[in-house]
Amino acid sequence: MEKKNTWETYSSKQLKELEKINAQYRDFLDNGKTERECIDTIVNTIEKSGYRELESLIKEGTALKTGDKVYSVWMNKSIAMFQIGRKPMTDGMNILGAHIDSPRLDVKQNPLYEDGGFAYLDTHYYGGVKKYQWVTIPLAIHGVIVKKDGTCVEINIGENEDDPVFFVSDLLIHLAQEQLEKKAAKVIEGEALDIIVGNKPLLIDKKDKKKDEKEAGKEAVKAGVLDILKETYDIHEEDFVSAELEIVPAGKAREAGFDRSMILAYGQDDRVCAYTSMQAMLDSDVTDRTMCCILVDKEEIGSVGATGMQSHFFENAVAEVMNLTGEYSELHVRRCLAHSCMLSSDVSSAFDPTYASSFDKKNVAYLGGGMVINKFTGARGKSGSNDANAEYLAHLRHIFDKAEVNFQTAELGKVDLGGGGTIAYILALYGMNVIDSGVAVLNMHAPWEATSKADVYETYRGYKAFVEGASL
Repeated sequence: MEKKNTWETYSSKQLKELEKINAQYRDFLDNGKTERECIDTIVNTIEKSGYRELESLIKEGTALKTGDKVYSVWMNKSIAMFQIGRKPMTDGMNILGAHIDSPRLDVKQNPLYEDGGFAYLDTHYYGGVKKYQWVTIPLAIHGVIVKKDGTCVEINIGENEDDPVFFVSDLLIHLAQEQLEKKAAKVIEGEALDIIVGNKPLLIDKKDKKKDEKEAGKEAVKAGVLDILKETYDIHEEDFVSAELEIVPAGKAREAGFDRSMILAYGQDDRVCAYTSMQAMLDSDVTDRTMCCILVDKEEIGSVGATGMQSHFFENAVAEVMNLTGEYSELHVRRCLAHSCMLSSDVSSAFDPTYASSFDKKNVAYLGGGMVINKFTGARGKSGSNDANAEYLAHLRHIFDKAEVNFQTAELGKVDLGGGGTIAYILALYGMNVIDSGVAVLNMHAPWEATSKADVYETYRGYKAFVEGASL
């Protein structure tokens, strides 16, 4: 089938709306570089549109009715949004599900040390990364440190122009002969991804008798960093034990290309689908079916843990919502989930002409080709895949064509080269119809990823058409 360029289909009005959506999306990326920051940004946004907290409604015993908007946050890292429809929830929901975690470097629990006149933070990479991509680039520290008394100190260093940044060093080219002979997976080892956070020794005022002059000798650079942390945040070294600090690329999302047709930013996998899912919910009117948007943590490491899609967080939230609509029973919850339809809102790999041999050109997503539908993901022989059925695909084609949404179908790459997974198979366990659908990404899992503004816009339009659409 012929691939069309979505840019050629737009009116001037649509181009204006496209730029507005993408400007808001860039702000979303800048404000949410971690899961916690994403949740804060999302809650602040949706409450302005009338969404109310589920837990508060439960305490008040408030009944839910058609048109009501409610959300539930779990451990500040996952969220479920609902807009109650006209029909009973046992008829099923239209669900959008994305993840808000992205590959990064995590700070270990005993991280701060000194070596060779430098102070370092020891890290453990999170998710699938090419480790060599993380050296010599400006890095920022985001996260929280929770002290023993429960005080939570928020950390965000490296994003403002007058902030310091951090970095991982690399061997100079003049001495890199042996290094360059290594395979790419071994050029930079995981234990070498420690970030440099200081180089100046703590200076002791000799008149200050309260300080031990020995501090100026042994590990004086580390002592200098600890002194700054104590002065600025009232943080002590042992507080790192109860910290969640994420190392991410420093800098804002940027327009890319002379034509400003693309966005270059950190964390677009999968915050591009999280933003478009949220915005589709906000801009959709009440329909027969209840609308739902799930934005979860831990997808990049298997959707595990209390905030991952494999937890019962979502099922529990559905049960609580149905209880407030007067429909709850265990059987009704099961019927609701089984009768639901879902778009697993996740990114797909974009065709890269520089590495054309890795793709099947007939079955690959192109930047500017519109929203992407992946019938299946998985690896090689579809291992670990949710493989959507033909009836569901036909249903979606009808919805998207009726709304004049530009979409394309794709696989991740050549069959034997590898693959990837999403949260689709987890929701499919309930028996509901699920398919992967999202935005094509160039440089996926790199510190800076690229997307097409047109694809972001079409995905938003596709998600909106889906949640407003009829059941299968």
